Amino acid sequence: MTLLRSHYISRVILTAQVIWSGFFVMSLELLGGRLLSTSFGSGIFVWGSVISVFMISLSIGYLCGGYLSTWRRRPRDVGYLLLAQGISALVPLLSGDAIIDTMFAVIHDVRYGAFLSALILFFFPTTISGAVSPYSVRLLVDDVRISGHKAGLLYFASTIGSTAGTILTAFYLVLWLDIDTILALLISMSCAVGAMSWLLPQS
Repeated sequence: MTLLRSHYISRVILTAQVIWSGFFVMSLELLGGRLLSTSFGSGIFVWGSVISVFMISLSIGYLCGGYLSTWRRRPRDVGYLLLAQGISALVPLLSGDAIIDTMFAVIHDVRYGAFLSALILFFFPTTISGAVSPYSVRLLVDDVRISGHKAGLLYFASTIGSTAGTILTAFYLVLWLDIDTILALLISMSCAVGAMSWLLPQS
């Protein structure tokens, strides 16, 4: 009974971490557009740059997470990824305005200035976030016959988190708080949710 309960708790924690990772990505993406708009405006070039950077970063993260899962299977690694996710988001929090102002002064084409700014600010936190789901799939799969089912459940959880991050950030958080405060909250939550892994057995 104790082993069964521990197994259940591990899966609940892992699912919560995947949901948070999805929330984090979409919230960060929306904030990215708001950050860039201060210098580059909020036109299609800016949003095209932000979306492109996030898609590229997530794609690389999926590859890295999948590769990592082939030779390492430790539940606490998801916690490390979330901690790294939060720490890497300190760059847009602490240096976002300076980096954007520099790119705006140096690169006069809005398309490339916005793209490079987004790449510098958001590549690492988004790539790390992308590694969470594929790595988590490997942790949940004990039987290859149900691997597709487990993958579907986790990507469902991640998408629910992304939806929540989009709605809460766009409809509420940006009305109540400034961007720096929201970023600080995201970073703090990533570290807190990542630390939940220390409730899991070392394996």
